[in-house]
Amino acid sequence: MGLLAVLPAIALITKKEDLPINQIQVIGSHNSYKQAINPGLFKLFATSDSEAAKSLDYEHISMPAQLQMGLRNLEIDVYADERGGKYAHPRGLEQVKGQPEYDPKGEMIKPGFKVLHVPDLDFRSSALTFVSALQQLKKWSEANPDHSPVFITLEAKDDSIKRENITQPEVFTSKIFDQLDAVILENLGKAKVISPDDVRGKYKTLEQSVLNKNWPKMSSAKRKFIFVLDATGRKRSAYMQGHPSLAKRVMFANADPGTPEAALMIRNNPKDVQIPVLVKKGYIIRTRADADTKQARNNDYSDFEAACKSGAQIITTDFYQKSTHFKSDYAISFADGKYFRANPIFKK
Repeated sequence: MGLLAVLPAIALITKKEDLPINQIQVIGSHNSYKQAINPGLFKLFATSDSEAAKSLDYEHISMPAQLQMGLRNLEIDVYADERGGKYAHPRGLEQVKGQPEYDPKGEMIKPGFKVLHVPDLDFRSSALTFVSALQQLKKWSEANPDHSPVFITLEAKDDSIKRENITQPEVFTSKIFDQLDAVILENLGKAKVISPDDVRGKYKTLEQSVLNKNWPKMSSAKRKFIFVLDATGRKRSAYMQGHPSLAKRVMFANADPGTPEAALMIRNNPKDVQIPVLVKKGYIIRTRADADTKQARNNDYSDFEAACKSGAQIITTDFYQKSTHFKSDYAISFADGKYFRANPIFKK
């Protein structure tokens, strides 16, 4: 057997290719679990709010299928459901009869975090529970052991919903965030997660580590997931409480530059002039190529082009494939049809 045959594949990565994870650029999806609203229910909703209906008129293939295509960011919305059953009987099912079955296995009745977009309306998901979502990710990862790191944007949904007859979410507290962290580790395993502690290393704060270029390299980040909590204000404070520099936390937080917890940030406007400044300093930034189906309907790539140019490492879209809901040629990928590349902002 030749030498190359016995060397692990990871050893064949050249020094030039083995970039730190803040020097790559990936495309991912927004509301990655989302399935289409039933046509009858969608039509009923559109009669009362046509603009809002347009913004929800998209769907995704399964999350493992997205990863198999090459996407390297997923977004998952989670709702707390401590007692179980809070979202088990969406009102949308009552409003329009004859819809396909929603929860044949009774997953929504059990206590635990649920995955959906808007209660009672946009509730169909390719992973009804967060445990199911994590198990899907783990199974895919184990079947693709050399995959590059996957960023997971996690939105803890608990804001009150200003629509009549909508189920109001439970509020996220530090204790509930403890449970959320625990569920991630229980289902993926610590070895599959890059945590703030892993990045902080010997530095006093997480931000110091990031500004000193201490992100792991691609070779050591393979087979792993990096979670970022998409939250500000009260929710972000609840997650950080008692965890300076996110010590012993599983997720990065969308912390502001200049704070000890700053590392991975959300900047939804790709034309934000601060993005390239932050990227060059060492932070990882997530931005968006499109929102609410507007760019796709107008075949407008200007936000995507701005995102690419900004150096934001994570660019999300609802349209890595053409829409099947309305006529448009809009579809997002890099020039070679891929969803991963070396970040051009770091090229000398």
